[in-house]
Amino acid sequence: MIEPSIYPRMVAYASVDKNDTLLDIGAGLGFLTRFMADKCKSVQAVEADSDLASILREQVSTMPNVKIIEGDILKVKVPYFNKIVSTPPYNISSRLLLWILNQRFDCAVLVFQKEFADRLIAPVGDRNYGWLTVFTYYHAEAELLDDVPKSMFYPSPKVDSVVTRLTPKKPELRGLEDKVAFKRLVQMFFTERNKKVRGAALSYLRIVQGVSRRDAAQIAQSLPYCEKRVRQLTPEDFGALANALIR
Repeated sequence: MIEPSIYPRMVAYASVDKNDTLLDIGAGLGFLTRFMADKCKSVQAVEADSDLASILREQVSTMPNVKIIEGDILKVKVPYFNKIVSTPPYNISSRLLLWILNQRFDCAVLVFQKEFADRLIAPVGDRNYGWLTVFTYYHAEAELLDDVPKSMFYPSPKVDSVVTRLTPKKPELRGLEDKVAFKRLVQMFFTERNKKVRGAALSYLRIVQGVSRRDAAQIAQSLPYCEKRVRQLTPEDFGALANALIR
């Protein structure tokens, strides 16, 4: 990100103040990190590239409230933070989203590729509606805010981006009896998004639960929404299915 005008907007969207400890994922050369350091209590700046991390250390050497964490955000231990403000690497967007939604935080303001961000808020039946939509729905309120043209980056990507805000829902995953089973079910069902529920359930029951073909067919036929297409299920429908299938 080389356009500085976006930084104050991101900080404002996160309602950053002097009590906040911010997480910057993929801090790079530290443009956003340095801007935020004056606005908050401290910044945890994570950078996986060792060369960039070395430059970053020099750039923030006079800022005692910035801590550099060299390593993969999905693998390293990250100290306490309460808000995330970041322009993270696009190639880890799906995995990063899952990581974020499993953390405790007050607010996250991130720049995502527009195509990816659209998947977080897609309506039921839309071509962008998928497991990311459903999983995000149960964890957080997602809002797409400012468009970020590709010209604001160097090197310029092929697609535009958007500032996205995630606000955790409390309590999260309301009504789900097993969130691990829920995640696996939703991901697996969407690999067969055009099938009817009973057909997708057959695969899930046999592969995941090891149920015999005969028993799986009986269970699948008795499930709620068994005649609906997977792509037609609401997030709440997936929750009901997950609860029915783990009993």
